[in-house]
Amino acid sequence: MKFGKRSVRDLEIQAGQRVLVRVDFNVPLADGKVTDDSRIRGALPTIELLRERGASLVLCSHLGRPEDREPETSLRPASERLGELIDARVVQAEAVVGDEVRAAAERLEPGEVLMLENTRWEPGEKENDPDLARELASLADMYVNDAFGAAHRAHASTAGVAEQLPSAAGELLEREVVTLRKIVEEPEHPFVVVLGGAKVSDKVALIDRFLDVADAILIGGAMCFSFYRAQDKSTGDSLVEEEGIDLARRALEKAESSDCRLILPVDLLLGKEFDADTERRELDGTEVPDGWMGLDVGPRTVESYTAEIAKAGTVFWNGPMGAFEMEPFAAGTRGVAKAVAEAPGTTVVGGGDSAAALADFGLAEEVTHLSTGGGAALELLEGKELPGVEVLDDA
Repeated sequence: MKFGKRSVRDLEIQAGQRVLVRVDFNVPLADGKVTDDSRIRGALPTIELLRERGASLVLCSHLGRPEDREPETSLRPASERLGELIDARVVQAEAVVGDEVRAAAERLEPGEVLMLENTRWEPGEKENDPDLARELASLADMYVNDAFGAAHRAHASTAGVAEQLPSAAGELLEREVVTLRKIVEEPEHPFVVVLGGAKVSDKVALIDRFLDVADAILIGGAMCFSFYRAQDKSTGDSLVEEEGIDLARRALEKAESSDCRLILPVDLLLGKEFDADTERRELDGTEVPDGWMGLDVGPRTVESYTAEIAKAGTVFWNGPMGAFEMEPFAAGTRGVAKAVAEAPGTTVVGGGDSAAALADFGLAEEVTHLSTGGGAALELLEGKELPGVEVLDDA
C-alpha cells in the first residue's frame, strides 16, 4: 500500500542542515525519570537516520496537559533518556522558542541534538498559532513529523510548521499510517475486531466502519452493558453509559443486515464493588442481579473469543475486556491478549489501555504492530484525515 507522502528517507540533506523533528515523547514519569521509554525508542530509527546523514536535529514534543510552564512537565527526563539510548549528549533547551533557543539551534554541529521544551508550555500550540509556527520553522531548514500519537491534532508543532518548511513523514509515522490503513482497506480474512473499554460513544464510529469490512466484532469491557440494556437485559450496578444505549441499539440493528457478526460476552465475572478485594462471583449468563456489577468477561467468553481470534487472518484489538488493573478482574483481558499474541495472522493493537495490558502481561513483542497512538489510530481507522499527516508534502 502506498503512503502518498514524502518520507524522511527521500529528503536530500546537506551536512549541517537543521531538521525540526516532531516526536511523541509524551511519556510517563516518576521521580524525574521516564518509567516507559517505548515512545522514545519508537522515534530512534528516524533520529538515527537523520544523524547518520549529517543533519543537526531540533526535536519538539508535548508532555502531559500543562496549563503553564509546569516544571513537572519538562521534557528534560525524556532528553536524558534519549541521550542514553543514542549514546550522545542531548542539549535541553529552557524554552520552546526565543532568541536563546535559536542561538542554541545555530550552534549545533552535524549529528548533534537539541530538545525544545514542552510545546504545550506555549499558549499558541493548541491553537495552531501561525506566529508560533513561524518561530518553530525559523529553527530549521526542513521539518519531519514522527509523532503519530499527536497527528490527529492540528497544532502549531504538528500542522502549522509543516506549511512553513519542506516536510516529510518520519519512519514511525509512515509505518503507523500504512499498517492501519491496510487493515481496513486490504485485510486478510477472516478479519476479527476486538473492542473493549467503557464507552460505546468512543467506539461507535469504529464499530460502524468495521461492520462494513470485518467478519466479526467481539465486544468486551463496560461498553457491553450499553448493548445489554439495548436488549432490555438487567445490568445491576454495572457501569452503563446511558447515551451509549441508543448507539448500541443502532449498531445491533445494522449488524442484523451486515455480513459482520457483532458478538457480545456470554458470561461475566461480577463484584459487589469496584475494588480488588470485593466479594466476587461468576455469572453463567448476562443478566446482572441488583447489588452486583460486571467487572470482567467470564471464562466461556474468553474461550469463544480465543477461538474466533485463532482462525483470523487479521486481528485488530483496542480496549480491555474488564478492570484488568485489578488482578482479580484481569483474566478476560489477559486471555484476549494471549490469544492475539498467539494468533497466526496479522495482529494490530491500538494504543492506550490495550498497549498497557500487553506490556503488563509481557506480550508487547508478540504482535505484528503495536500502535503508539490511541486517539490517532482510532480516527484513522474511522476514515478521518489526520491533520498532521495531510499537511505533509506529497511524495
